[in-house]
Amino acid sequence: MLWMKESPGANVVVRGARVVDPVEGIDGTLDVRVDRGVIAQMGESVDTNEHRVIDGTGLVLAPAFVDPHVHLRTPGREDEETVATGTAAAAAGGYCAILGIPNTDPVVDSAATLQSLAETARREAEIPVGFMAAISRGQSGQELTEMAELADAGAAAFTDDGVPVVSAGLLQRALQYAAVAGRPIALHCEDPSLSRGSHMHLGRVSGELGLGGYPSVAESVMVERDLSLAAAEGQPLHVMHLSAAESVAALRRSRDAGARASGEVTPHHLVLTDDAVRSLDPNLKMSPPLREERDRIALLDALRDGTIECIATDHAPHARHEKEVPFEAAPNGVTGLETAFAALYTHLVQPGLLTLETLLERMSAGPARVFGIERPRVATGARANLVLLDLDRTWTVGESFKSKSMNSWLLGETVRGRVVLTIANGAVAFQA
Repeated sequence: MLWMKESPGANVVVRGARVVDPVEGIDGTLDVRVDRGVIAQMGESVDTNEHRVIDGTGLVLAPAFVDPHVHLRTPGREDEETVATGTAAAAAGGYCAILGIPNTDPVVDSAATLQSLAETARREAEIPVGFMAAISRGQSGQELTEMAELADAGAAAFTDDGVPVVSAGLLQRALQYAAVAGRPIALHCEDPSLSRGSHMHLGRVSGELGLGGYPSVAESVMVERDLSLAAAEGQPLHVMHLSAAESVAALRRSRDAGARASGEVTPHHLVLTDDAVRSLDPNLKMSPPLREERDRIALLDALRDGTIECIATDHAPHARHEKEVPFEAAPNGVTGLETAFAALYTHLVQPGLLTLETLLERMSAGPARVFGIERPRVATGARANLVLLDLDRTWTVGESFKSKSMNSWLLGETVRGRVVLTIANGAVAFQA
C-alpha cells in the first residue's frame, strides 16, 4: 500500500516530446494530454482543452521511476530526513513511488508504528510512499514480527536491511509466514563474522590504505544460502544492493533454475570501484562497499541481460557532522534520489555502455514488477506517472538539494540529464 497527501489531478499537455516507454513499445514524437491526472490522449496535435501546455521539444517523456530502497530516517532521525523532504527529493529525481526501509528508531516492527508512518505520509508525502516492515522484532534476528498483522496494516514487504538475517532457521520461518501474508522478503545479505571490523572492500586498495576489508565472499555466501532457502520453500526472494560478481553469478544460477529470485543494484556500484576510496572521502563509504572493476562489470552485464531487474538508490542520508570525520569513523551510506538518473545517464548511457531504454525500464517497470506496484506507463487511460527529462542539460551536484542531507558520492561533479517535470499519481510533484 502507498500513501501520499491529497493533491489535485493535473490538467496538462506535454507537446512534442520524444515519448519512450520500453514496455509499451513506444518511441516517437508525440503530444500527451493529461486530464485530471489521467492520460486522456496521445498523438499529434492533441486538443489542449485550455490545459497548461509544456513544450517538450528536444525532451524525453517516460514512465516515472520507482525506488524500492529508501531510508527516510523517520521516525527517530528527522534531522537527517523526513517523509516530506525525502519524497520531495524523490520527486525532484523523477520518482513517482518509493519504499521506505524499517531500520528507524523505533524500528517499523509493529502495526502501530506502521500506521503512524502512514498517517505522516498522508499529511506530508509529495509522491506515493510505501513502507517495508521488519522481519524480526527490533531487527535483532531473534523473533519474527507479526507479519500477517503488518501486511494487513499495509506493509509493502519485509526486510531487516541494515543487518542481515543471520539465523537460517529464522529466515526459513520468515519465508513461510511471508507467503501467508502475501508480501515479498528483501534481504541484506552479509555474513558479519566475515565482514566485522571492515571499512571498505578487501583487496589491493584496502591493503595499501591499511583499512579493514569486507571480502566479497561475506556477501556471496549469504546470497547463496538465502536463495537456496527460498528455493526450498518455493518462495520469492529479493536480494538488495548486490555488489559482488560472485553474488551476481549465484542470482543468475538461481533464476536459471526457475527460482522466483530478483535483485537490485545501486548507481554507485554501477559507476565506481574501490579505487575511488583512495580519496578517503567519507561520502564514498557505504555498505556493501565499492568493489573491483570485475564486480562492476558483472553488475552491469546482469543489469543489461535482466538478471538484475531493479536499480535502487539505497538513499541513506546522514547529518553533515556525521560524515565530516575521518573515513574510518564515518557511518555507511550515501544519498541518491536526486542524482540517480543523471549519474547513470552520464556514466553509462552516454558512453554507450547501457541503452536509454534499458535504464528507463530498470528504474521504473522493473522495481514496480518485483514489488507489486502498479507499473508506471505511457498509455491512454493510465494514471499519469510521468517524468520529463532534458538529456542535454548539465548541472553540478550540490547546487540544490530537496533532501535534508548532502552526503552524495557525486558532490561537486558535473553531470548530464536533468528532470524537468515529475507527475506522480496524476499530480504535478516537481517542476524545474
